[in-house]
Amino acid sequence: MKFNKIVALALALVMVFALCACGGGNTDTKTDDTGSASKVDTNTVSVGAIVIARDDVPTDEIYAFVSTIFDNLDAITAQHAKGAELSIEAAASVKGVPYHPGAAKYFEEKGFKVDAVKEGAGNGTASALSFGTGGESGTYYAFGGVLASFVSGKSNCKVTALTSGGSQANVEDLTNGNVQLAFVQSDVMNYAYNGQRLFDSPVTGFSVVAQLYQEQVQIVTTNPDIKTVADLAGKKVSIGAAGSGVYFNAIDVLSAYDLKESDISAVYQSFGDSAESLKDGKIDAAFIVAGAPTTAITDLSTTKQAYLISLDQAHIQQLIAENNFYSEAVIPAGTYSGQDSDVVTVGVDAVIIVDNAVSEEDVYAITADIFDNAPDLIENHAKYAEISLEKGASVASVPYHPGAAKYFAEKNITVPTK
Repeated sequence: MKFNKIVALALALVMVFALCACGGGNTDTKTDDTGSASKVDTNTVSVGAIVIARDDVPTDEIYAFVSTIFDNLDAITAQHAKGAELSIEAAASVKGVPYHPGAAKYFEEKGFKVDAVKEGAGNGTASALSFGTGGESGTYYAFGGVLASFVSGKSNCKVTALTSGGSQANVEDLTNGNVQLAFVQSDVMNYAYNGQRLFDSPVTGFSVVAQLYQEQVQIVTTNPDIKTVADLAGKKVSIGAAGSGVYFNAIDVLSAYDLKESDISAVYQSFGDSAESLKDGKIDAAFIVAGAPTTAITDLSTTKQAYLISLDQAHIQQLIAENNFYSEAVIPAGTYSGQDSDVVTVGVDAVIIVDNAVSEEDVYAITADIFDNAPDLIENHAKYAEISLEKGASVASVPYHPGAAKYFAEKNITVPTK
């Protein structure tokens, strides 16, 4: 188990040993009659900071958690001064509340017998996973919340959907141990795995759970005179956060029309901020890459007349030829208020990735919950209607997690694995 994951777990779980005192003696500075300063201790009382854990957390996970902390005190102290106050003797000194068996096992190996051990604890199989999604105005967060809630209710795997900065941030959070599951654009996933564009070196600590639905490159404006991408020249345009997946999608589309970033007045905003700027007339257009309908555009189109810009076939085919992550996409008429005709554009795909360290059992359960129940969940989110086994198993450039591969194999579909 990675050290940074253990530290993150300490904030979410709780455990079972005393760490250090909260408060204690402080030193004040006093001035005597001659004006000379002297330091005088301040005496007070303190209590202990204690980490506790649920009884159903497996013994081996708590053991790994405790051992990683106390076997790495120098590294912890380098990050926070309180690390210097941690000791095994103090940690094993709690009385009145029993210890988790995993903690008791570690302390016993170090020669410390705790006062009591909770009988029957440590035998659970529940796993707690964090799921990096996207901003609150995007499809990732809304759909991710539905997935997390459903999986948590149907299996021993408890999934919590978290807001995030999007695909690149999700890959970084997964690599750093802050999340274990994440939504990513298919192009960003490949950039990460191969160390391209957004990533200085290959990131290979993740694998695929499933590819789910298409994310359309949506170019939205409130100016009826902006009818083509070429009309964006000289305009103030939001092209996503700098370095984000949306940013590179915008650059690709602009380049296909022989426009450089310097040919527009670029601003770098999230979906929600872009929609607000369009409402307030602060920008002329915005690139939003997400599954339609997207909350940010839906909200905008209900308060102000919004227009989506179509791409012509020649430029669509050029984009597909230059980057095989793109495919043609159609946003049907009526998707948004006031949208009277189909909008033709390009899209990438939404993919769920997972930390390689997550168990095969958990990933199998997540994959099964997604696909076995998709028809019954369309009413919870429209994107469920776009999910299929064939699309889910269609990633060829990045290997699948063994848990996902096991599920697809049971459906007679073979996917690449490491």
